[in-house]
Amino acid sequence: RVEARFPDPLANPYLAFSALLMAGLDGVQNKIHPGDPADKNLYDLPPEEDAKIPTVCASLEEAVAALDADREFLTRGGVFSNDMIDAYIDLKMAEITRLRMTSHPVEFDMYYSL
Repeated sequence: RVEARFPDPLANPYLAFSALLMAGLDGVQNKIHPGDPADKNLYDLPPEEDAKIPTVCASLEEAVAALDADREFLTRGGVFSNDMIDAYIDLKMAEITRLRMTSHPVEFDMYYSL
């Protein structure tokens, strides 16, 4: 049984599901163990046990770095090309740069309302 929850509502569904399928094929072809199931309530774990649970990227910047570091499986069979992945990374890095250069509403609330 396989459950694939949509990774991000802002993601392009065609790219996201293609990448999910390529990751699944990579796991099957290379006999990668998916990890043991977590059959506990993850919200009630003690901190030392919680620290052992793998997590996904916490930011877009981490996700882009992970994509850049591990892209080979995506290019198998010509599903994605390195040029396409590079263009996507450039697009997302431009978004990251723009967000870094923009004041956050919390900053306005904390510093400009005095």
